[in-house]
Amino acid sequence: MAKARSKAKKRKPVSAKKKLAGKRARQPIELYFWPTPNGFKITIMLEECGLPYVIRPVNIGRGEQFKPAFLAISPNNRMPAMVDPDGPGGKPISVFESGAILQYLGRKTGKFYPAEERRRTAVEEWLFWQMSGVGPMAGQAHHFRSYAPERIPYAIERYTREVGRLYGVIDNRVSERDFLAGEYSIADMAAYPWAKLWERQGQDINSLPNFARWLARMEARPAVARGMAVRVDQPTVDISKDEEARKILFGIGAKN
Repeated sequence: MAKARSKAKKRKPVSAKKKLAGKRARQPIELYFWPTPNGFKITIMLEECGLPYVIRPVNIGRGEQFKPAFLAISPNNRMPAMVDPDGPGGKPISVFESGAILQYLGRKTGKFYPAEERRRTAVEEWLFWQMSGVGPMAGQAHHFRSYAPERIPYAIERYTREVGRLYGVIDNRVSERDFLAGEYSIADMAAYPWAKLWERQGQDINSLPNFARWLARMEARPAVARGMAVRVDQPTVDISKDEEARKILFGIGAKN
């Protein structure tokens, strides 16, 4: 037996150089971010999935979204966008639009975006509902209630009422289930950062008890709290008081 053991091949120790190469191969995702509801959708998902990431600030109040380097990965000059160094086939990939990023990360990790077709379809219904409804309508409510240079009663009422209708849809949907698609998913992550601003949007949460309980369930998730706490290492802009920021955000279109 001793002779047989002496003939056995000894396992070579992994060199420090190879270990370092392995660490370099697992580079973090680069998230182009500013602390807005659309940005928080992605930090929540990254925290839920436990993926390493680094923040690349895009100061939308100072026009950084129009820089050529950012437009190369986000042609619509909107954040969030991201670069995954470990994309399909081990090659980097960039993704823009928050809904597309959530789907990509769900496929990459196999989390919060079911592979089974019926369950996935349910998630996609509510994800696209948020992308086409809650985000745009809540954004308009914010604009006309807080940022517009003049108060336009019709616009304020129009978007405040529409946000209320959409939150009524959530209230009805979660009356018999915990989350929008039944189980917790990227659809909830997409809706929550906008919905938590209900007061700023002129809503009465007392009339939406199921909606309020859904918000509480979301807030109780540690990864959601971590995702919502992400900030940038530079001063943010108070759009309601910053004329330059308002001009950039509301008066400049994409450059050809």
